[in-house]
Amino acid sequence: MEHFRLFVLPFWLGAFFLLVTLLYKYIGWFVGLTAAERRLFVRSLFTRSTFRSVGEVISESLLHRKIWRTNKLLGYMHTSFALGWFLLILTGWIETLVYFKGENVPLYVDIFFSYYVHPIFEHNFNFSLIKDALLLLILIGIGLALFKRIRSRMMGMRRTTRHTPGDRIALSALWLIFPARLLAESMTSGVIWKFGGIVWALGEEHHLIPPGVGCGSFLTNSTGELLARILPPDVLMAGELPTWWFYSITLGVFFVALPFSRYMHIFTEIPLIFLRNAGLRSKEKPSSYDHFQTNACSRCGICIDPCQLQRAAGINGVQSVYFLRDLRSGNLTDAVANNCLMCGRCEQACPVGIEQNTLRLNSRQRTAVPVGENRYGYIRGIDRSQGNGKVGYFAGCMTLLTPKILRAMDDIFKASGDEVWWADKEGGVCCGRPLKLSGEVDAARKMMEYNTELFRQHGIETLVTSCPICLRVFREDYRLEGIEVLHHSEYIQRLLKAHRIDPKIGDLNFTYHDPCELGRGSGIYDAPREVIAAVGRLTEVAENREKALCCGSSLANIAINDDGQRKIGESVAAAFAATGADAVVTACPLCKKGIARGNSMPVYDLAEIVAQAL
Repeated sequence: MEHFRLFVLPFWLGAFFLLVTLLYKYIGWFVGLTAAERRLFVRSLFTRSTFRSVGEVISESLLHRKIWRTNKLLGYMHTSFALGWFLLILTGWIETLVYFKGENVPLYVDIFFSYYVHPIFEHNFNFSLIKDALLLLILIGIGLALFKRIRSRMMGMRRTTRHTPGDRIALSALWLIFPARLLAESMTSGVIWKFGGIVWALGEEHHLIPPGVGCGSFLTNSTGELLARILPPDVLMAGELPTWWFYSITLGVFFVALPFSRYMHIFTEIPLIFLRNAGLRSKEKPSSYDHFQTNACSRCGICIDPCQLQRAAGINGVQSVYFLRDLRSGNLTDAVANNCLMCGRCEQACPVGIEQNTLRLNSRQRTAVPVGENRYGYIRGIDRSQGNGKVGYFAGCMTLLTPKILRAMDDIFKASGDEVWWADKEGGVCCGRPLKLSGEVDAARKMMEYNTELFRQHGIETLVTSCPICLRVFREDYRLEGIEVLHHSEYIQRLLKAHRIDPKIGDLNFTYHDPCELGRGSGIYDAPREVIAAVGRLTEVAENREKALCCGSSLANIAINDDGQRKIGESVAAAFAATGADAVVTACPLCKKGIARGNSMPVYDLAEIVAQAL
């Protein structure tokens, strides 16, 4: 049997181009990893992480489990493409092995099988039925994808992603591939139904198919019969080959456009999963591993709706999906890189698990000012600390600007009986995180080194802070081995459990705001709630814990204007007012100020309501 037909060339050339391009990119990115990262990956291949990675590839790359949890229609749409196409290819490959008894036939025979072989329902296993069912599964997914572009709200999305030219070419080709396949297989089935033909059963064994039988299964056979009935015989016969050309061209165009479009994620998500489970992470400085993350973004748009810049302030085009797109293409601007609250809502919603905040942080270092040797030399002579004790308290800049929190913590420390060393009660050196958030990592390191020396010098064993921003940098960037770092919510919770303070339970009904850096950033959700329960009642706001709203006054956004911050603050205040609570409680001095701007309800810090109840 002669296999080659000229129409397979677009598919073959496109597939070859895609393979070469992927190898070039992946080899370059892998070589760009540090020696330590490469060793970490190689060693992981012989551990349980490989099995974990395979399971994750199946559950996320094929089944899209996380997207199903977010939105079932979107989950079906993504799964129909990924799993449906994968099973369609796998079924075609198995079918080819069966029909040709393991003969080494070219790859394109699997892809264009129904042209070379006219399968009818006379065999031990009906592959055509499976392939038609999978094709229908995918076609329904395409219908949902088209509907999403037209009526996104009915699919559960307020906004969908704006595409680049490369995306549009690849998307158009992808949407045409499966209708083109249906048309080509149906035309062949229609020709067989009209004129009869030959069925290749096993290897060289064959026999005639009489007119009126057709080939394929319920979808291609019925569509083919319909075409045979409505098209003139000469048009039917002449139109068969062009439809296979069209199918081949759509495949070829998609393969060529894929590396330059959002669909690069189809292949890149798989190595990202293996590297991530091996222990690789993006760092505060750009690295080769970042390429795997940026190219694994499918631009599904799920991260757009959670963004409060878009929802409340009407700021578009800066969301993570566009940031990752521009970073990948080398077209990232400061306007996009800097306009982000870094609240983590998009990162929490991302079905791929991309470290969006880390990538945005290290992208800001492009415009960082070089730090001279003596630029921060003056801070070494500063020590405004006071008191003695194994418990140290670092208020932080924002707490110092909110003196009620400082006084409340003073009352709590006195009630606990702890002797406290106050690091910055009369002012001190910033923790460094605001500088880091702006991209000035080297400058931030100078402040971190100074504060570390100060903590060591005074011999503290526990460091308490009221600021989640300070808490996170102490835990993630400082080298404080031997010093326990606590947020004041955790410290107060510990005092309550040890019965070292005894606040009175009042009758006020509080609603609680999870600060971004404390909740999503540090994973602290229960401690503040337990503290509130000790002094009053708690009514949860609709979006809480991992999905909590940002107050809008984030130090991470170095581009937003005051009006934008105010709009976000007002929208958050409206959400709290809807609970009917008497007051809002938060556990961050910056959030207290941000929420209070647009709120008619009283806004307290956690320490304040505890101190009032003592």
